[in-house]
Amino acid sequence: MPIYEYRCATCGFEKEYLQKLSDAPLRDCPECGKPTFSKLISAAGFQLKGSGWYATDFKNNGTKAKPQEKDKAAAEAKTAKAGESTPAPACGAGACPSCS
Repeated sequence: MPIYEYRCATCGFEKEYLQKLSDAPLRDCPECGKPTFSKLISAAGFQLKGSGWYATDFKNNGTKAKPQEKDKAAAEAKTAKAGESTPAPACGAGACPSCS
């Protein structure tokens, strides 16, 4: 159930009420009794929790890695992968001190 804020236009009395969406708006001011009690427009208060869109999309304040940094990281990963896949020379090829 939402909380609605009301203010009296005559006496300035303000109060919050917990009401159903289907409830009729209040009209009479509880302080002065005049029918000038009306709803105020206010921002809704809510908080998003959990591992949803915030954690995945907006956690780093909207800053994204620069394209140069991405390219450099990709090149380093490719170089490291290429070094791992190069086969070691066979013994007797002069690659180790005992074969030389």
